[in-house]
Amino acid sequence: MIPLKDDIQHRDFPYVNTALILINIAVFIYEMGLGANFVSFLNQYAVVPSKYFATQTITFTRIFPLFSSMFMHAGLLHIAGNMLFLFIFGDNVEDSMGHFRYLFFFLLVGLLSNLAHIYSDPSSVIPSLGASGAISGVLGAYILLFPRARVATLIFMIFFFYVVEIPAWGFLGLWFLLQMINGAASIGSSNTGGVAVWAHIGGFVAGLALILFFRKKRDEDQLRYF
Repeated sequence: MIPLKDDIQHRDFPYVNTALILINIAVFIYEMGLGANFVSFLNQYAVVPSKYFATQTITFTRIFPLFSSMFMHAGLLHIAGNMLFLFIFGDNVEDSMGHFRYLFFFLLVGLLSNLAHIYSDPSSVIPSLGASGAISGVLGAYILLFPRARVATLIFMIFFFYVVEIPAWGFLGLWFLLQMINGAASIGSSNTGGVAVWAHIGGFVAGLALILFFRKKRDEDQLRYF
């Protein structure tokens, strides 16, 4: 299932969400120009779980990747999928919080998602990168804020495809269920198909838990969406 759009228009222009998308694209373009130096860049700025258990010393080089990894991607499909989700769901969440709180929220749920990934596989030496953990937090916030929103969704059935409208609670609930199934299947195994599923789970749960603290109180929102 691929989301195409939702039916909720943002009130204010999503400056922060747009900036996050542009920064991710700019970093990806920079990565593509690194050539053979990309591996070194990856090891320096992506999250490598084992590094966080090698020593108890807190240094900038250990903390910075927890944030820089949110703006790195491994390929075109990786960044395209993440930015599509952020574009569709992020603007309304930014509306509900305001620009500066949304930025702080995005970075916080991204941090918590990275910590969830680190503790799910502390011995891993595989670099983890991508905005999907932080975006998962945005999805967790969205499902509580706008459960009745309609999401136009592209569905493939073998050689055919069609577009249907699915309630946000159904689309995002199914997405989270799939993450939980993959997460459960990965317990005791290091094989998750190259996807940091526990970062997705951690980010989504963080978004669910934190939205009540970040959301601006608006009576009209409550009347419209709940």
